[in-house]
Amino acid sequence: MRTILPPVLHHHLVALRMLLAFTVITGIAYPLLVTGIAQAGLSHRANGSMLTTNGRPVASSLIGQEFALPKKNPHDAQEPLRPDPGWFQPRPSAAGYDPTNSGASNLGPNNTDLIRSVGERRAAVAAFDGVPPASVPADAVTASGSGLDPDISPAYAYEQADRVARARHLAPAEVRTLVSRHVRGRVLGFLGQERVNVVELNHDLAGLV
Repeated sequence: MRTILPPVLHHHLVALRMLLAFTVITGIAYPLLVTGIAQAGLSHRANGSMLTTNGRPVASSLIGQEFALPKKNPHDAQEPLRPDPGWFQPRPSAAGYDPTNSGASNLGPNNTDLIRSVGERRAAVAAFDGVPPASVPADAVTASGSGLDPDISPAYAYEQADRVARARHLAPAEVRTLVSRHVRGRVLGFLGQERVNVVELNHDLAGLV
């Protein structure tokens, strides 16, 4: 004899079956399908666009980082980082290239603190690269909105080439050729500006003898 369930219990069982069905579909099957497609066709991007050295991940090309000399006192958190002349330098970062603290300074173009910082950065970059202050590009002295931007302008990359060549005892032409290979055009031919990924550039620079 067929047992007739109370309406309330029947509705609860229907809801439970729907919950289990959609859990399997959207919580297991769909993620596995998308992951499989991503790994099969876009594994490099799906895994974070990692750069490797001797098979070991060393950086992500999507996230900028500082290329600094070791601290004189590793235990002094207040000691400022000093840029390493043997590497191409990224643009300034209000977040210190900390991916857990992404963001900008939120200072407007007329802010006196920002104007003073830009002037100080321009003088420092000019002295570091051995160029006139007037030739320092804007992205060398201004931070990006995210604080994690890995891209710099070709002008800033070429400006640093001679300094990097001197520090690494390489021919300037060889370093400039490396820079030229990393210049990327505008997205779709008209969006944004030409750019150089400084993380990828330094990764390839490390391979030069």
